[in-house]
Amino acid sequence: MSYSAAENLIRHVTLRQLQIFEAVVRLGGYTRAAEALHLTQPTVSMQIKKLSEALGLPLLEQVGRHIHPTAAGRDVYAVTREILGRMVALGDLASELNGVVKGELRIAVITTAIYFMPHLLGAFIGPYPQVKPRLTVTNRAKVLERLKSNEDDLLIMGQVPKGLAVQAYPFIDNELVVVAPPDHPFSSARNITLKQLSQERFLVREPGSGTRQTVDRRFAEHGLKIESYMELGSSEAIKQGVMAGLGLSVLSRRNLRLELAGHHIVILDVDGFPLIRRWYAVHLQGKKLSLVARTFLDFILNESGGILSS
Repeated sequence: MSYSAAENLIRHVTLRQLQIFEAVVRLGGYTRAAEALHLTQPTVSMQIKKLSEALGLPLLEQVGRHIHPTAAGRDVYAVTREILGRMVALGDLASELNGVVKGELRIAVITTAIYFMPHLLGAFIGPYPQVKPRLTVTNRAKVLERLKSNEDDLLIMGQVPKGLAVQAYPFIDNELVVVAPPDHPFSSARNITLKQLSQERFLVREPGSGTRQTVDRRFAEHGLKIESYMELGSSEAIKQGVMAGLGLSVLSRRNLRLELAGHHIVILDVDGFPLIRRWYAVHLQGKKLSLVARTFLDFILNESGGILSS
């Protein structure tokens, strides 16, 4: 690109336009982008039109009811993500040079971590009120996608992914227990065997769930397999199913505080359980963490046990 062409873009393309374009592509439409950026839909449409005119390229096209980037739009989107990423890094650098812990903290967690992560974030922003947490809660498959595309500062998961070059920091135990409704025949039994357990109906997470993989592996080690009576997409749904008497399940003890206190669920005494795993904070290897992310990582490594046990 010639100097004059670059100068023309500098004059006519704004960072706000790039931010709006990135949001439209990422969120899949003008309405959702407008909501996310607290703008009106006409404003979003107008800024996209101005950006397209400044670049001399069609950036978006509508297929049915959905908005998609054109071939040129995909290339512009990739460059836009890079530019906006560098602006975030510039803001982090300015904060770091000033020694101030502030700005966005982007955390993605698998669904079962939602029971403790808000407590950690709440404790963290007490001494650092200028930090703005951005918490994404999703399943393991989507967390791995976000990890690969480096969308977040840190990701919280119970099983470190294989085949990816990552740095993983264990910070608290993840104790997996077998649960049942209080009136189940096993509720007062002791030393229940895995063979006995394998004959019961089980409520399980979707394939690919870290908890499901761990449980399946434990039974397979003994030549057994549990009956997947129902597959459910969240720990909350599984808890409701267990309390309704639909079957047994394996859940993290950290997710059961209210149900155990209210005697709505009981933990069974099963040989080989609980399974003790760890929760990990993960990022891509070689990633340079911002001051906010480094401070939060140090915080959960040193303080999470005390906060979550209180």
